[in-house]
This record gives sequence, structure tokens and C-alpha cells, in this order.
Amino acid sequence: MQPVTEPLDKLVDGYRRFRSGTYQRQRQRYDALACKGQNPRVMVIACCDSRVDPTIVFDAAPGEMFVLRHIAALVPPCERDGKHHSASAAIEFAVTQLEVSDIVVFGHGGCGGIAASLSRRFDHAPECDGGFIRNWMEIVAPERDRVVAAAALSADIDAQRALELAAIRLSIRNLRSFPFVSARDSERRLRLHGAFFDIGDGILRLLDSDAGRFVAVDYIDFEGELREVA
Repeated sequence: MQPVTEPLDKLVDGYRRFRSGTYQRQRQRYDALACKGQNPRVMVIACCDSRVDPTIVFDAAPGEMFVLRHIAALVPPCERDGKHHSASAAIEFAVTQLEVSDIVVFGHGGCGGIAASLSRRFDHAPECDGGFIRNWMEIVAPERDRVVAAAALSADIDAQRALELAAIRLSIRNLRSFPFVSARDSERRLRLHGAFFDIGDGILRLLDSDAGRFVAVDYIDFEGELREVA
């Protein structure tokens, strides 16, 4: 049996490598962040999936991105019911206090939250054993029903991928339901973006709002050549 402390031991070992390596190499940046505070220009709303870390995918330095991570990178609609709203509070802080210029909704392939929505495995779960997941994934339920209906009519539709992309579009629409977002968006002081990362092939796709589709980003390969991807 593995010792109970092994995961923490690995974290501590990782900290030691960070403290003697990355932290030392970027000591000036960390000193500035500690003294002056944070001033990120972009907020990234990402999934909490352990396989997809936006700071790694975008090769971001400390202080460059304000990151919100939760299941399926969903954005709830603006609701003023007096309850606790972690995601809404983070969005409000990024927009009204940090005054970010861009928000990126960052979805990914093989999302477990999206798979759970499609399987409806938590539909009847009690609050103490899956009910929180059920309530959260209700955000995307209308899109799920639309995708499932379309997939029933066409065998060519990959319901998982279709809903992953639809959830990004939905989250962008829900962002605009917040008055402080919609006002800045209409004044062109805030830009909203959709991005999708495929874990299997490492390709990043950005939502082209005009064309209404996700377009793959070209990249430089290990030999320094520009690669075009479909």
C-alpha cells in the first residue's frame, strides 16, 4: 500500500524544484508582483480537468493571466438571488477591479463534465452525492438537448465534440448577461473569445465569431517550420 503522504511528498518535491529553479530564474518578476500586485490583461475561464492547464498551453508567465477553473469551463448566467456565486464573483473581479481587456472561454476535448451531461448520470443524484454536479451542468442542458436531438438525426455528428463547442458559445452568451460585461463589450473595452484545445493532437482552435466556427491555430514545429492545421 502506498503511504498516505505520498501525494503531498510529491507536491513538496515539486515546490523544491520550483523554488530552486523557476522562482530563481524569474525572481525579478515575482518581486515586482509581490510589491506592485497583479495586473493581468486577460482572464481565462477554463475547466478544472487536471490534463489541461491553460498556463501551460499558453506558455504564460506568472501574473499574465487571471484564471478561473471549474467543471467544463461553463459560465452561469447572471443571477441576483443573494446566494454564493464563485464564478460570477471571479468574473466581476476580473472585469471591474482588474479591468482585463479580454476574456477567453477555454474548453477542451474529452471533457468529463460534458460527458456527464450527455449521459445524464447525475440527473437523479442526491445533493450530497452528485447533486452539485447536476445543478452546475444544468447550465448547458438546453444545448445538450439540442445536440442530442441533432445527433439522433445524423450519424455524422459527434455529440461529445458538438456539445463541447456549443458550451463555449453558450458561456460567451452568458458572459454578456452580466451588465458590467455587456456594457464594456458594446463599448469595445472588453473582447470575448472562445478557444478549444484538443488533448489528443495538441491543436488549439479559436472561435471565429464572423464565420461562426472554430479555426485551428498554426504553430511552429520542432524544426522551426510553420505548420498549417485543418
